[in-house]
Amino acid sequence: MTNWLGVVSAAHVARGVELGIAQIGHGKRAGLARMSPGDWLVYYSPRVELGGSEMCQSFTAVGTVTDGEIWQGDEGCFQPFRRRIGYLAGTSPLHIDTVRCDLELTAGPNWGYQLRRGLIPLSDHDLTVIRAGMLASVAA
Repeated sequence: MTNWLGVVSAAHVARGVELGIAQIGHGKRAGLARMSPGDWLVYYSPRVELGGSEMCQSFTAVGTVTDGEIWQGDEGCFQPFRRRIGYLAGTSPLHIDTVRCDLELTAGPNWGYQLRRGLIPLSDHDLTVIRAGMLASVAA
């Protein structure tokens, strides 16, 4: 199993959670093809809307890849590739500042540059910290 961090606006994450799907890299297939059934996916949303100015800077969803099928959706002139994700229920967005000091992801200088790739591997440690934080913020 591999853990992944996808970088997507909060609005797009919310739609993906509603549909039980993932899209990565503006609907490109390559990122989804790197994932396997059973892998974990955590979404980090730097902004609320794609291209918008309102900052989010939160982990916004977490779930597992449920099967190996990748398909192409049809939204008129936009036909993004997708795959099914079983999102954890009972989570709440977790602002990165809440756990930044505890993450391997943010340990190095200029750590934010890697997020520009849109999909990066995430350590088991960081998955545990983020998932626990997203579940705990609901209970608080």
